[in-house]
Amino acid sequence: MDSTVGLRERKKEATRRALHDAAMRLAVEHGLGEVTVEAIADAAGVSRRTFSNYFAGKEDALLYGDQQRMLGLLEAFEARPAGESSWTALRAALLTAFAEVGEPDPQWAAQARLARAHPSVLARQLAHYAAYERRLATAIGERDGISSAHPRSRVTAAAFLTSLRLATHLWIEEQPPRPLSAVTAETLDEMARPFN
Repeated sequence: MDSTVGLRERKKEATRRALHDAAMRLAVEHGLGEVTVEAIADAAGVSRRTFSNYFAGKEDALLYGDQQRMLGLLEAFEARPAGESSWTALRAALLTAFAEVGEPDPQWAAQARLARAHPSVLARQLAHYAAYERRLATAIGERDGISSAHPRSRVTAAAFLTSLRLATHLWIEEQPPRPLSAVTAETLDEMARPFN
């Protein structure tokens, strides 16, 4: 039975990934405003109804890769040893995430640049980041033995995620781009400098 559940989950993940890839490709080729959910579903080889089982809209399909990377980062942070400071654990979790996933393809930068220029994508992305920030503040609070509502938990979460967003934007704009891990490390160093 476990192998059936595992196979089912792998198929679901493959469908999510196919929908995400189709959304990215179509948004780059035609502009997000011209892309419909039906076109994404067709390009991924699934029905409109199947699309709706996985994503609320084309924006969510487009942002799925970001969502998976962020959830992986949060899980890596939560798995770090308890003796590490939150900032050290966050940076180590980020290194783990880069090691597991690797550097994004430079083509991703071009796709992201085009797709994220659309206001509805930015709105969904901000909503996702707000949820990640709350979850991260909770994990930081647990690690530091303070409330997730404590300013330190919230400021640390906000500073870290702001650094990641800024690093991603800088990386997308660079021509030719350096490795995202290098841009991110530089941005995190600058964020931490006033606090050291």
